[in-house]
Amino acid sequence: MAEIAVQRAPERGIWGWMLFDWAAQPFFTVITTFIFGPYFVSRMASDPETGQAAWGYGIAAAGLAIAVLSPILGSIADQTGPRKPWIALFAAVKITSLCLLWFAAPGSNLFLVVLFFSLASVAAEFSTVFNDSMMPRLVPKSEIGRISNMAWGLGYLGGMIALIFVVAFMAGSPETGKTIIGLDPLFGLDPKLGEDARATGPLSAAWYLLFILPMFFFTPDAVKGLPLGPAVREGLSELKSTLGEIRQRSGIFRFLVARMIYQDGVNALLALGGAFAAAMFHWSITEIGLFGIILNVVAIVGCLVAARLDLALGSKAIVMIALVLLSLATIGIVSTGPGYTLFGAWMMPGADSGGLFGTPAEKAYIFFGLLIGLAFGPVQASSRSYMARSVTAAESGRYFGIYALAGRATSFAAPFMVATITLASGSSRLGMAAIVLFLGVGLAILIRTPYPADNPPAE
Repeated sequence: MAEIAVQRAPERGIWGWMLFDWAAQPFFTVITTFIFGPYFVSRMASDPETGQAAWGYGIAAAGLAIAVLSPILGSIADQTGPRKPWIALFAAVKITSLCLLWFAAPGSNLFLVVLFFSLASVAAEFSTVFNDSMMPRLVPKSEIGRISNMAWGLGYLGGMIALIFVVAFMAGSPETGKTIIGLDPLFGLDPKLGEDARATGPLSAAWYLLFILPMFFFTPDAVKGLPLGPAVREGLSELKSTLGEIRQRSGIFRFLVARMIYQDGVNALLALGGAFAAAMFHWSITEIGLFGIILNVVAIVGCLVAARLDLALGSKAIVMIALVLLSLATIGIVSTGPGYTLFGAWMMPGADSGGLFGTPAEKAYIFFGLLIGLAFGPVQASSRSYMARSVTAAESGRYFGIYALAGRATSFAAPFMVATITLASGSSRLGMAAIVLFLGVGLAILIRTPYPADNPPAE
């Protein structure tokens, strides 16, 4: 398909697009990884193993729905034209589901809580598909890697600010009832009832609603295309042809297969890493939150550095470096436990100092966490720019739908494997170790993938 000349959008339109990541990130930072997820695993469920399994199965169910529907919706969006109506629809679903997490009191129905979380996850991913597909129309391809990494870094900054707010003003100690800065939790939240963690659902919903508005107001959208009915028929027909076309564009096909595998490992690591630490070291919400803040600070630095290196080295090199760091970090965290690291090769005795992260082993865990923070932004931002550089603006909707499929087609597999191994072995550590396999196999396939990945059929 012939390339469409892309004129740079106005600065406020580009910033509106980048603010979508700022708006969306607190859901992943505060809900999925550092506050609500660990609360669900360690306090809602009867035991951490049951909690990790239920959380893992919820992530898997959401991933399956995303895998099935993303390419269909992306193809339909190419036919209807504008992306913003779709983003608005899924924003309503996400905001409603997040608000319902307030009712996730200890001992309440796990299934309903996981259902609300899964619906929010599905809506968040679909919104991202449509937002990402706007990117090739905003700037020339030479700038895509830079704005993608900048947007991801901006997202981590937003997530970190939301997390700091939760830790400083909402998350109280169950023993003292005070936050880390010695204040009573806002709004009279009772930590003993988990209200500090439960309130992160409505908080994330309000944040998302407020900060997606600049994208709606300022970011240019595609022109209107077919009405919905014909667009559905044409979109499904084009999806079928696109799936056949990908087999001829072998570079893109290889890249999508690689991403399908390694992104599964990345998703599982982000979703389950915080809960794994909370259960192993009995961290409070305050400690988990501080761990998340540290990771987000490092993630912002990682994205800013990657934004520059992407221009010099290319998106493929950034993704490969990030995958190596994530693999080393995962091996590190599963090799660390109370009193040791590196599977016991390095014993780390020492009494708990009584402060935050008071044992040597906890400090070792944080070191490995820094590697995760450094890499998990660039691996996703540069994967997005890798794809955007490999397709035209006109086909971006359907190909970013397939891209989302590649990120989610087997996304149930890693959480399912982690959850199943955890239940079968009774070891959360052994379950988490399965993530390394996904990162390594994805990296091995990516090494032999061309960059850019576009490999159109011969004329």
